[in-house]
Amino acid sequence: MPDKNKKIVINTGPILALTAALSDLSILEILYNRVIVPYEVSREILAGGPFGFGVKEFQQAAWLEKRNKPLELLPHLFNSLDLGEASVIQLALDENISNVCIDEDVGRRIARLYNLKITGSIGILIRAKNEGFSFSMKEAIQKMKQQGVWLSDRVIRFALEHDAGTKSS
Repeated sequence: MPDKNKKIVINTGPILALTAALSDLSILEILYNRVIVPYEVSREILAGGPFGFGVKEFQQAAWLEKRNKPLELLPHLFNSLDLGEASVIQLALDENISNVCIDEDVGRRIARLYNLKITGSIGILIRAKNEGFSFSMKEAIQKMKQQGVWLSDRVIRFALEHDAGTKSS
């Protein structure tokens, strides 16, 4: 059963990857009680314009908590990370939210330094599978790759092995 009490702050990459994988973001609404999007992340997504990938799905997800003010970022976050990753970590720290969704390695490493719990787009798909959602992990990964989402061979192997394990359980 989904842990609807969980809050998560999410970055641009996972929003676009999940949109590619499943054609919408509703899985986040089902898995989490609150999904918070920093202002900086919203701006990155909307910069794609009306024909940019994921813009329509992002705008249709009215349940997302889209912040409307820029954050004051710690200088070392801004110097080490891109604006989206830095804002995800900063917002989580400012609001004492322990869960973040970041796909990029450097952002994940820095989030760990702050004792934040990290997941990514594949982690969310695996959690959804664990909680009984029915979709093809292989197809989801193919759709992500078709939209230019980069996944390491190790991550793909892990996801597909997990998918095979959930089918036999």
